[in-house]
Amino acid sequence: MSAEADKTREILIAPSILASDFAHLGAEVKAVEEAGADWIHVDVMDGHFVPNLTIGPPIVEAVKRSTSLPLDVHLMIEEPERYIEDYVSAGADTVGVHVETCPHLHSTVAQIRKAGARACVVLNPATPAESVEYVLDGIDQILVMSVNPGFGGQKFIPEVLPKVEKLRRWIDERRLQVDIEIDGGIGPKTIGQAASAGVNVFVAGTAIFGQDDYRAAIAELRHAAG
Repeated sequence: MSAEADKTREILIAPSILASDFAHLGAEVKAVEEAGADWIHVDVMDGHFVPNLTIGPPIVEAVKRSTSLPLDVHLMIEEPERYIEDYVSAGADTVGVHVETCPHLHSTVAQIRKAGARACVVLNPATPAESVEYVLDGIDQILVMSVNPGFGGQKFIPEVLPKVEKLRRWIDERRLQVDIEIDGGIGPKTIGQAASAGVNVFVAGTAIFGQDDYRAAIAELRHAAG
C-alpha cells in the first residue's frame, strides 16, 4: 500500500461504552458524540463465549435514542445467528460476529446483511487471518482483537499486527471496501502502531471514558493515529 493511499484512509474513533459510567449511559454517549467520536462501540457478552455478561437489545435501543452516531455492535456470544435480527431491530448499524462461534460463516454474514446491517467478522488474537480470507468479498468490516475478549482495560497484544498487515494487503490487492477495526489496549501509545499496520477504525474504552476531557482524549488518539 502506498503512503499516498494510506493518507486517504479515513480514521474513525469508536468509544466503547463498556468503559463508560452506566449510571449515566445516555449522557456519556452524548458527551463522546459532542467530543468528536465517529461511532459508538457496544460490547455484547454472554458469559459463555467470554467470562462476562453485559448488554442486551433493550440497552442498544436506549443507546440508539441517545445518539445520531452509528452503533458498532460486537457480539461476543455463542450462536450469534439467533440474535442478529434482535440487535439490528434495536439499532445496530454494524454487527460483528466471531469466526470462532460461526461454523457457517458465509451464512451468518449473509444473515447480517439481509437484516439491514453492515457485516463485520471478528478474530481473537490467536485466530489466523486465513479464517476470513474466503468471506472478504461479502463483508464490510473486520475486527481484530488485540486483547483476549471479555474484559476492558487489558494490555495491547502487539503480536496481532502482522495479521492486520496481511488482511490489509489482501483487501487492497482485491480493491475491496472493507474497514479494519482493532479493539483492545488502544491508547495514544499503541494506536500509531495499529494505524501503520493498516487499521482505520479504533475502539477505545478507558483511553476515552477513563479521561477527564473526552474531547482532548479523542483528539489525541486521532492525532496519534494520523
